[in-house]
Amino acid sequence: MSGVGHPRAHSAAAAVALMAWTGAAAGAAPAAVSTVAPLKIGIIGAGHIGGTLASLWVKAGHEVLVSSRHPGQLEGLVRSLGPKARAGTPREAALFGDVVLISVPYGALPQVGRDLKAELNGKIVLDTGNPYPQRDGDMAVEARRKGTGVSSAEFLSGVRLVRAFNAINSGDLASEAHRSGERIAIPLAGDDRQALEVAQRLVRDAGFEPVVVGPLSRAREFDVGTAVYTRLMTAAQLRQALGLK
Repeated sequence: MSGVGHPRAHSAAAAVALMAWTGAAAGAAPAAVSTVAPLKIGIIGAGHIGGTLASLWVKAGHEVLVSSRHPGQLEGLVRSLGPKARAGTPREAALFGDVVLISVPYGALPQVGRDLKAELNGKIVLDTGNPYPQRDGDMAVEARRKGTGVSSAEFLSGVRLVRAFNAINSGDLASEAHRSGERIAIPLAGDDRQALEVAQRLVRDAGFEPVVVGPLSRAREFDVGTAVYTRLMTAAQLRQALGLK
């Protein structure tokens, strides 16, 4: 969420990509993430979406730390990604990332928010998960009622949240990246302007075209069950479908 918390001091290398929050006075605005330097991206959840994005972002020059409760199981993935990738635990991914991607089953999101609250505080977080009642239980019903932008912000309090990459199938994410002609659009929603700017950069680096739909309250417009969910559209087509200018 915008303007919440101060992340712990970064290493000198990380500071090149992400300037520290400035000013101790209340309400001080966070500094912008570099629009040029490669980023360090922590990935919590190395499934189809997380693993595919790790590959696309490494190819774009970023460093990634893919994580699991059993990091040893990720050795094959890390080898395939090359020297800009490493494996670790979710906590290590949260600490590593200038930006953190959370791509876990939606039912696990509350536990991630509790377990990593301190590590994620103040960080830009991209959330890809979708609530499915048959898998995630009653919390998914409530999340759909509220909209995922609102629900995810409650589960991940203190982060600078962007809903991203939730409305595309993993197969399409892999096959449609950097396609010729007009790129496929990825809808985004967030309340923090700088977080949205970073998310747009990472969407482009992955080979897609970002479309900012609005604040987190509007993420429900590309949730599960909407007319645009998992449909492959250009940016112009997506804007038209959602009534955006």
